[in-house]
Amino acid sequence: MKRILVKNIGRIVGIERRGRLRICGEEMDRLETLDDAWLLCDEGRITAFGRMDEMPPIEVKQVIDAGGGMLFPSFCDSHTHLVYAGSREQEFLDKIHGLSYEEIARRGGGILNSADLLHNTSEEELYRQAMERIREITAMGTGCVEIKSGYGLSTEDELKMLRVIRRIRQTTPLEVRATFLGAHAVARDYRGRQDEYVDLICREMIPAVATENLADFIDVFCDEGFFTVEQTARIIQTGARFGMKAKIHANELAVSGGVQVGVEHRALSVDHLERMGEEEIRVLSGSTTMPTMLPGAAFFLGMSYPPARQMIDSGLAVALASDYNPGSSPSGNMRMVMALASFRMKMTPAEAIHAATINGACAMGLSRDFGSITEGKVANFFLTKPMPSVEYFTYAYQTPLIERVFLRGKEIVV
Repeated sequence: MKRILVKNIGRIVGIERRGRLRICGEEMDRLETLDDAWLLCDEGRITAFGRMDEMPPIEVKQVIDAGGGMLFPSFCDSHTHLVYAGSREQEFLDKIHGLSYEEIARRGGGILNSADLLHNTSEEELYRQAMERIREITAMGTGCVEIKSGYGLSTEDELKMLRVIRRIRQTTPLEVRATFLGAHAVARDYRGRQDEYVDLICREMIPAVATENLADFIDVFCDEGFFTVEQTARIIQTGARFGMKAKIHANELAVSGGVQVGVEHRALSVDHLERMGEEEIRVLSGSTTMPTMLPGAAFFLGMSYPPARQMIDSGLAVALASDYNPGSSPSGNMRMVMALASFRMKMTPAEAIHAATINGACAMGLSRDFGSITEGKVANFFLTKPMPSVEYFTYAYQTPLIERVFLRGKEIVV
């Protein structure tokens, strides 16, 4: 692997020198940067950086001239569903005509619609479609991504999805984590027999996933109309016995108890959080569970946004993720996610950058190696066009500012 020197960097953004694995509370608004800089990569990792006027003689095989543009750590998108078949634009029209997410689900749409499409799609075609989305998010600056199953809802189809995720992991330079989400909804054949479906997940699906070593994490949609706190606890306890750490869909539709059950069982993250109160913030305080917000879903569904300002002001670390999926957030654009965080949740650009990088990495258990510009971390970063300020990157959220993408110290042609 080539030794690469990036020079004439207008500003390095997102430096972390203190070894922190997450950034909390008021610290999220303190973004370390370095102007007029250089950065050295060797064997796919960051080995050094500093100011141009202090750069020592360095022998390298490749020199990249940043031309005064800024260098950011790659985004770490800790919640996606980007393996799916087809699309659901008809439901988009249903939403325009006034139907709610819950009403569409009750009519057999939503997740069950995607499950029907996926069942009739080959593994090869699923991989082809997913790789189009992978290339898309790579070009938009994402370097680490979590991908969930959950559109299978049968043992065979859940395994099919997870095998596609494994193939993505093997064939892309992104850092990929896989999550088993059999408890995304109750399969059609088990309508009215939800406890039996939970039995199927625990007795058959989880052992089958573990046998093929297909998932790092296990997830449950713990919310009104989906899975109860008791069912969630049973599923994640079973997953834990097979080495899968929990990540929970919580409090999107109601104050569901999903935050509490996630914290009780030491979930890596609780995600969505559109419905949050003082009690949920209190429970998260002092825990290791990362609250993860998905403003793209709130935007697309016309829902209220999570109380980011209240959580940060209470001293919590928070993460941002895209929720890339066909029904409620058909976009993996993390710049748009950051913009929504600022426009709708009053997060500063610095807070949004930390939430989309190092805290997102933490929500996947990856922040020792990803999520910041730190000596020794994996060299995942992107270069922008010259910009007047860091804030401009979020402010001008649709301007094509990302010019070059590097993953594991190698430039990616996107």
